[in-house]
Amino acid sequence: MEVVEKTKISGAEWEIMRVVWALKNATSKDISSVLQNKMDWKPATTKTLIGRLVKKGALITENEGNRFIYSAAVSEEAEVKNAAQSILQNVCNRKVGETIADLLSEATLSHDDVALLESILEEKKLTAVDEVPCDCVPGQCTCQHVHG
Repeated sequence: MEVVEKTKISGAEWEIMRVVWALKNATSKDISSVLQNKMDWKPATTKTLIGRLVKKGALITENEGNRFIYSAAVSEEAEVKNAAQSILQNVCNRKVGETIADLLSEATLSHDDVALLESILEEKKLTAVDEVPCDCVPGQCTCQHVHG
């Protein structure tokens, strides 16, 4: 059985995907136009990134006359969730709470966002543990020196 890996989208590729998610269907010219002022990329750069995303399976290509129309093969919600999970998988279990706190402290949130987070935290209190176990192999973190 073949293992299908989650799509890994680079920072520059995220810029392309955000445009495609917003427009639903876009040509390379549409994408370049949106990102022109923000990224200062040449059209060739945009096309290179689009090609990578097609190869990764993140974009679908459709021929329409003499141009290509691109649409997302992956949802924005799924990719944001994958990115968040990737961040949390790269830190010691004991530092997940601190990492989430750091992300929250940097984020601009609406009152509705804060209410949602408070609700989730209230639910998390019901299953919270006194101490989160370290999941690192020896040498990956410092908590094993402290907690042995």
